[in-house]
Amino acid sequence: MTAAHWAGVAALLERRQVPIFLGALAFGVLMGWTAPDIVPTLEHAISPVLGALLYVTFLQVPLRELTRSFRAGKFLAATLVANFIAVPLVLASTFWLLPDDHAVRLGVLLVLLTPCVDYVIVFSAMAGGSGQRLLAATPLLLIAQMLLLPLYLTLFLDGHSTALIEPGPFVEAFLFLIALPLTLAWATQIWATRKPAGYAFSLKTSSATVPLMAATLITVVASQVPALAGHLAKIAAVLPFYGAFLVVMAFVGLAVTRLFRLDVPDSGAVIFAGAARNSLVVLPFALALPESFSVAVAVIVAQTLVEVIGMVIYIRAVPRLTGPRLIVKSKP
Repeated sequence: MTAAHWAGVAALLERRQVPIFLGALAFGVLMGWTAPDIVPTLEHAISPVLGALLYVTFLQVPLRELTRSFRAGKFLAATLVANFIAVPLVLASTFWLLPDDHAVRLGVLLVLLTPCVDYVIVFSAMAGGSGQRLLAATPLLLIAQMLLLPLYLTLFLDGHSTALIEPGPFVEAFLFLIALPLTLAWATQIWATRKPAGYAFSLKTSSATVPLMAATLITVVASQVPALAGHLAKIAAVLPFYGAFLVVMAFVGLAVTRLFRLDVPDSGAVIFAGAARNSLVVLPFALALPESFSVAVAVIVAQTLVEVIGMVIYIRAVPRLTGPRLIVKSKP
């Protein structure tokens, strides 16, 4: 196939991305529900599939654009405000709506207080947001959540919860989901500028974003659906909370972007960053808890299912929300 053909395939998949993603979600639920024996295999496949997705995403971000993004002070400040000031304030004002169950509340806090640093980049880019600037912000987001999560858990719950927080999962996520895919993407970009074979490979690989996102959704959802069994009543109590969080954070994120007078792409990225959470990284914390806290795992998994549906909706909703009115160019 020629370059024009590959570009056409990619464009067709992007136009059909919403039904493709919704179909992937439905298939993942069906697979997880009917074939629970494959769950261990799928859980081990999450990181490789997600890493491949991020590699393809990073491949589409030129290195010069990424280095320029590191100097985007207003964008970085808005992202930090949305995640570490606005989100805790939203949770503090609505915390009383959660069930009076320590394990449930711990699970909700673990997942909602930690901003996503992986597939949010992909979803944001698909909605026209500044994916490269979100990428540049990921080290700062990881470090900040690792330092602030114990403090926030102490404020919301008690000091005993801080013993759960270790840097291991955060470091592992950064190395294998950010640093490695990014390094490989840079190497591929250099290859593409020097060799025709590298250019052809880069072009073909870049067209795989939508299929890889669908594969990621199937893998994540199918691997986590069985964990919901046995806690349906408690999960049902938090599902509206997760849905409301996504709705509220869309408008809170928009308010933050107006405060910092960001342009449309940066505004979209900040809104996505404030809404998407880091469930894949904090899940190991919940899995390491005593058996009496097993519901925390189900609560985090439930948030993942709600969020991936919410992110698919965000792809269409956020561009309409930001609109053409946020046209002031953000400056470094």
